[in-house]
Amino acid sequence: MSTAAAPIRTGAVLADLLPASRTRDIALVVGGAALTGIAAQIALPVPGSPVPVSGQTFAALLVGTALGARRGFLSLALYAVVGMAGVPWFAEANSGYTMPSFGYILGMLLAATVVGALARRGADRSVLRTAGTMAVGSLIIYAVGVPYLALATGMTLTQAIAAGLTPFLIGDALKAALAMGALPTAWKLIGRKG
Repeated sequence: MSTAAAPIRTGAVLADLLPASRTRDIALVVGGAALTGIAAQIALPVPGSPVPVSGQTFAALLVGTALGARRGFLSLALYAVVGMAGVPWFAEANSGYTMPSFGYILGMLLAATVVGALARRGADRSVLRTAGTMAVGSLIIYAVGVPYLALATGMTLTQAIAAGLTPFLIGDALKAALAMGALPTAWKLIGRKG
């Protein structure tokens, strides 16, 4: 039995390994939105911040990476639209678009698209590449979320960084470590079975 890793197959994301159909794509998009909504309920308030620590950022990056740019975008767009329509599946069972943390949801939509495009180029096949992909995705989320937080609350940018970025860095490192283990391992397991 060979233990050699499968060759890197660029152009494919994990979801592409399922039999192709429109039904598959719809199920993946809806499933990605639902996963993000469920993960958002794993939330802990952060003292002094209107933004909780939640599982939704991890789910959004995982959805984008596993589904690819197009399906990842559609999945997070569905998540955002349904939440804006009133379904309480944003962090801490919130909904709507007036909350100060809504910018992070917009950032997740963009981040899922970018990490999906990177995954299609093989960025989820190794630990180091996955770390870089998760870092880029997190940076995008903060690049949209922190300024939105400042505008929505009247905070200065420095205050918004202190309330909406700094307290989350350790958690993001842990989320990235989970992805760094899960995604390359999934590709290795698929390569051994293939």
